[in-house]
Amino acid sequence: MDWATTLVIIFGALLTLMAIGVPIAFAFLAVNVVGAYFFWNGSAGLGQLVMSVYDSVTTFALLPVPLFVLMGELMFRSGIAGRLMDVLDSWIGRLPGRLAVMAVGGGTLFATLTGSAMAGAAMLSSLLVPEMERRGYHRSMSLGPILGSGGLAILIPPSALAVLLAAIANISVGDFLVAIIVPGVLTAVAFVVYIVVRCRISPHLAPAYDLPRVPLGLRLRNTLLYGLPLVVVVFLVVGLMFLGVATATESAAAGALGCFLLSWAYGGLNRRMLVDSMQATLGVTVMMLMIITGSTAFSQILAFTGASGGLVEMATSLPLSPIWLVVAMQAVLMVMGCFMEPLSIMMLTIPIFFPIVKALGLSPIWFGVIMLLNMEMATITPPFGLVLFVVKAVAPAGTTLTQVYRAALPFIVCETAVMGVLMAFPALITSVPALVAR
Repeated sequence: MDWATTLVIIFGALLTLMAIGVPIAFAFLAVNVVGAYFFWNGSAGLGQLVMSVYDSVTTFALLPVPLFVLMGELMFRSGIAGRLMDVLDSWIGRLPGRLAVMAVGGGTLFATLTGSAMAGAAMLSSLLVPEMERRGYHRSMSLGPILGSGGLAILIPPSALAVLLAAIANISVGDFLVAIIVPGVLTAVAFVVYIVVRCRISPHLAPAYDLPRVPLGLRLRNTLLYGLPLVVVVFLVVGLMFLGVATATESAAAGALGCFLLSWAYGGLNRRMLVDSMQATLGVTVMMLMIITGSTAFSQILAFTGASGGLVEMATSLPLSPIWLVVAMQAVLMVMGCFMEPLSIMMLTIPIFFPIVKALGLSPIWFGVIMLLNMEMATITPPFGLVLFVVKAVAPAGTTLTQVYRAALPFIVCETAVMGVLMAFPALITSVPALVAR
């Protein structure tokens, strides 16, 4: 059987299982078991599958995943988010679209704490949308910034999805986490520029309002009390890696300890909150580890059958420059993002795309960061982006899904523009890991 026929059979079986509602992890498990039996010499192949599953989850590089998830749960349940928004509110001046800008700033702050796009969007919606509605903000300018900035949790450390992508693609987790910092900040800046320019051109989208004066002393006090500890946590997670003092796993452990201490110091740590955080962390971690086992075995089956090699040979023989092949792969990811969630897309495409990227002589970290930005877009891409439904659920009564879709579109355009910049200037991604290495 040639590699193309094998690939069609494997993918056809996988997509069929997903189409009839089988959870993605179990769909991969079924395909992997059958594929191992038929392509890996019967029972010997099943034994190899078990070893592959064991090896894929007993790796030191995956330890940051539960720690990052735990950090988000602690910050989400301890009530620190509301205090941080008050600090941010006191420092933002009379910018056009002030509350929308605050949504982006809050989304960036929460991204350094939660690592979850859905949790960040839910928090921002509950904290800001009622006030935006009261101030007369248009739905596109109240929901859109929250949709865009909620997804920043995927592109700013600590990001559990970034760790998973690095682990599945077999690239350095520490280098990948520091590589996503500049793209994440660049995306947030693009959102702010769009909001300010759009609201200056069309002031009716975000009517101006009088602000109560907050004394400088009070602002400085609240910043030191609630903002400075956040800086310490960010330094524990990112700064230690950047300085080369700690590995990604050690930084994640230090960040989780810092979140425990913060929750205790602000009076949010209690037995019920701790149990809920641990249970939620366990559930998310088990789900992610199951996905990794399926993806790893899937990529090995593709390699053993010759499907991966055939795809690489076909891609490298096309009369296209490497950058246009990358553009084509990103276009495929965008289309998939309209109908699938990021983890499923990553499982399907990483075993296929990364061997091609390496064969083309491109940087896997550069491609991985661009792919992660694409996964961020997938959370708000109509019609089935997960964050779209989160925001719709907490939006004011009468908000239609069509309004949510329209609010997301300008921010999808902003992210696409950032993706183009990152493709044109790879040093924005690769220079930071190189600096850390030096």
